[in-house]
Amino acid sequence: MAPWTEWVPLISADPPPSPGVYLARQAAGGPVVYVGVGAGARQGGGLRGRLRRYTSGKALVSGLGEGVFDRALADREWLSERLSEVESGRPMRAVQWGKASLVWADLHVCWALVAGQEEALALEKRVLAVQGIGW
Repeated sequence: MAPWTEWVPLISADPPPSPGVYLARQAAGGPVVYVGVGAGARQGGGLRGRLRRYTSGKALVSGLGEGVFDRALADREWLSERLSEVESGRPMRAVQWGKASLVWADLHVCWALVAGQEEALALEKRVLAVQGIGW
């Protein structure tokens, strides 16, 4: 398999705008919960573009963003904090809820670069075949 970077917090990750595959885990030492590709022409920017969609809060219903948001909504404490904000007159927009769910998840990522989308999809498939995924 391709060489992987060190794990870094998703919030501060700065991958290159190149095609590749990323792994995400919850907390610094947690298990891998997601495997994804950053290579499609649809969003551009390779890995950088894909991961920045998540950190911007704009990917609530796509892949990793949806998984994080679903789990945050299922956490009574996290949801109670959001409802308290609404009740006190400080409601957040959906994008802000997305960002808050990422903070809650404490995701860490690493990635491997590849030559193009086809190679990224093949690597993702190989990783999924050997890696049990929690989400």
